[in-house]
Amino acid sequence: MFLHEVLEQTAKKLKAQIANFLTLTNLGLGGFSIIYSLKGHIQLSLLLIFIAALADRLDGMAARKFNIESELGKQLDSMSDIISFGVAPALLLYQAVLFEFNTVGSFFTVLYICCGAFRLARFNITENSGFFTGLPITAAGCIITFCSLGASFIAPHMYLFLLLILSVLMIGNFKWKKI
Repeated sequence: MFLHEVLEQTAKKLKAQIANFLTLTNLGLGGFSIIYSLKGHIQLSLLLIFIAALADRLDGMAARKFNIESELGKQLDSMSDIISFGVAPALLLYQAVLFEFNTVGSFFTVLYICCGAFRLARFNITENSGFFTGLPITAAGCIITFCSLGASFIAPHMYLFLLLILSVLMIGNFKWKKI
């Protein structure tokens, strides 16, 4: 009987580590995306953000499937999300387009990051019964990343407008149904 309990506890701990590993993979991919943006490797940075989104999706699925959701996991996920879907996409867009606007481009880049951080902090302290309040930062970051593909086709000032709209949507008080 004792061996069965030990094996059961070990399996539960291993399952918990799978979700945390996926969350840290998300974070690592966001970190590498930032590094590659700084080096001017915009396409690689873009790809890493999309792979981070996949890891983010998988970590949530693993946590729910194994019933291992925890406060630690929630906080770690938010810290990963601010890097992978806040800083990384904003820096990618800045490096690709917004640098042309100097201080204004910097301001909108930082505004987006601040609104993303606010949205994540609000999410962590509120009860969410089947709904998100404001646009999730993962969605906003993926929209920015996807739109950056059109940098040579879309007027640069439209990206300032995009960052402003996504920033407002993230901190808005409207509800989005969880999928």
